[in-house]
Amino acid sequence: MRILGIDPGYDRLGIAIVEDKTLLHSECFSTDPKDDFHTRLKDIGQRVHELIEKFEPDVMAIESLFITKNQKTAMKVAETRGVVSYEASLKDIPIHEYSPPQIKVAVTGHGRSDKTQIIKMIPLLIKMKAKKALDDEYDAIAVALTCQAYVRKDIHN
Repeated sequence: MRILGIDPGYDRLGIAIVEDKTLLHSECFSTDPKDDFHTRLKDIGQRVHELIEKFEPDVMAIESLFITKNQKTAMKVAETRGVVSYEASLKDIPIHEYSPPQIKVAVTGHGRSDKTQIIKMIPLLIKMKAKKALDDEYDAIAVALTCQAYVRKDIHN
């Protein structure tokens, strides 16, 4: 099963493509802060569209929106999630959402893990080339691994 993992954000969007125990692609897609918000959404949509066309994922996994104190930021992240979900739905790709605690449990076994623990666990769970990456990219990989764990669990139950 090929999974498109997404860590949503309009400034930086974490993206990962995982198949079985292998990382096929990952990146932190950044938009230009000088651009207006709608241009940034268009850029995000175009990049996700390109990756869907190239990698043809079977499912998409995306981190669910968590409530922050900054509602303006939360609204923009929600709009970003909408654009990404729209691109997946155009290809009839099923979408799975996971909360931060679900992701932490799936990757580290503990729901209160911090970023450092998640980043240390990822190379132990998946074949990937060593590279320096931003947190958003690791978060996208973690979301994809979470989907892999939950879908396998559903298949075996």
